[in-house]
Amino acid sequence: MIDYHNILERINQTVSKEKDKGKIASYIPELANVDINNFGVHLHLVSGKEYAIGNSEQKFSIQSISKVFSLALAMSHIDTAIWERLDVEPSGNPFNHLSLLELENGIPRNPFINSGAIVIADILVSKLKNPKSDFLDYVREITGDNSIDYNYKVAQSEKETGYTNYAAANLLKSFNNLNNDVDVVLDFYFHQCSLEMSCSQLTKAFYLFANQGECLARKSRLTKSQAKRINAIMLTCGFYDEAGEFAFEVGLPGKSGVGGGIVALLPNEFVISVWSPGLNERGNSKLGMQALEQFTTLANQSIF
Repeated sequence: MIDYHNILERINQTVSKEKDKGKIASYIPELANVDINNFGVHLHLVSGKEYAIGNSEQKFSIQSISKVFSLALAMSHIDTAIWERLDVEPSGNPFNHLSLLELENGIPRNPFINSGAIVIADILVSKLKNPKSDFLDYVREITGDNSIDYNYKVAQSEKETGYTNYAAANLLKSFNNLNNDVDVVLDFYFHQCSLEMSCSQLTKAFYLFANQGECLARKSRLTKSQAKRINAIMLTCGFYDEAGEFAFEVGLPGKSGVGGGIVALLPNEFVISVWSPGLNERGNSKLGMQALEQFTTLANQSIF
């Protein structure tokens, strides 16, 4: 029997000694206000048991982690038709680069780089009656937690400084891969990324990806096939241009965000989330990556 409590305590002891915690994503001004010393981990077993250390109940801006939720919701509406407008290949480039988008005629490499997530946002704007409130209701529903909400200051901060996202959206529009107005799509996208959740809430939200598409509320939101495919994309594309390194060191499907959060999972076994707002040079949580590598090593659990 694996002693998860002891493993998390060992990780906490190791991480607390690290002097270099990375750098806050200050290019989004509101994120610059976060204390870099925050660190939390929450582990949720599919069997129902939970373990936590540190600031696991403190909410933070999940940023690109939200792209997994938007992809899942879009797939529940149009399923495989998504792939007529997107690819599923790793980009090999930072999440906000535009060069490949132009080279490949407006078809984003995958749904987790910004241009791909903007196409998903366009799909949801077309399909949802009230996109922002409907998306928020979806996340609340799969977690069973109505306290989850947007951070409107973060959304406004991104709207005021997201010039590269405006460029990406206009480039998509020029290739006829955006059906709605750029401003409308990006307003939804900025709010989506501004979702605030804790490590605890994130593990509950990702439970359906570890549980063959069945969420904690027992309302099936995905088919087994859809959950499998989303997990595959998380493994190959979930960490910007560091996805290969994460698969090599950690060996789990997962998704990171520049708010310092990372969620990873082992299908049929567990979901684990970690938050440490300091980022490495690739835009992923520096201590979060380290903590998850230690976790799969000490627990001897990965998909490989």
